[in-house]
Amino acid sequence: MNKDTPSPRGVLVVRPEPALTETREMLERLGWRCWGMESLIITPRALSEQTGVAAVLITSSQSIQTLSSSVAHDIPVYAVGDATADRAKKHGFQTVISASGDAAKLAELVTARLSPASGPLLLLSGEHQGLALAETLRSNGFRIRRRVAYATAPATTLPSDALSALREGLIETVMVFSAASARAFCTALANTGSSPRSLRAIAISQNTMKELHKSGFKTIATAQTPDMTAMLDRLGSAASPSSH
Repeated sequence: MNKDTPSPRGVLVVRPEPALTETREMLERLGWRCWGMESLIITPRALSEQTGVAAVLITSSQSIQTLSSSVAHDIPVYAVGDATADRAKKHGFQTVISASGDAAKLAELVTARLSPASGPLLLLSGEHQGLALAETLRSNGFRIRRRVAYATAPATTLPSDALSALREGLIETVMVFSAASARAFCTALANTGSSPRSLRAIAISQNTMKELHKSGFKTIATAQTPDMTAMLDRLGSAASPSSH
């Protein structure tokens, strides 16, 4: 590349698998040059068969493996977002309803669609997650059976290819899909002695934005809604793919 050729602007995607690979493939189809960091290592938890529930609530697609192995596939599933709902359908669940938002939207959906008289609801979530959702629904009279479907451990290092791309200035934008992912990325970046000041971040939520800001990011765009469409809107407003 000669000095008159602009450097290709790349994107670093920061989120757990399997969504990490799916997001990278989508962005590459759109013409972006992508790197990835699997920010959280997910370990599914084994559960005994869960019976006697009117419906299941899942706040993340990370719950689906445990959901599929412990819940009959004819029980209705209420999912936090469209991508999570799509994955549940692919695992054979017959009735899947998406809240198309966050945990607050999921609570609204459940309250509108179900009655406490319908029976207990099973809430599958990660460790230390889903507590506010469970409390909200219980305050509305629902019986909630909360179970931990997976454990999460933050990644501690950046992949070597992503670190090299950052140091070479090939990555301009970092897309971060949760507050936990933001903490993992910022810690891993700090461990390399690098600064995020020259990077532009796209955060999926206000909590994610706050974590990035605390770690030194100066330019942060926050998605208007916590979903891929809004993240892509922010990315599109930042720059064009290198191939365009």
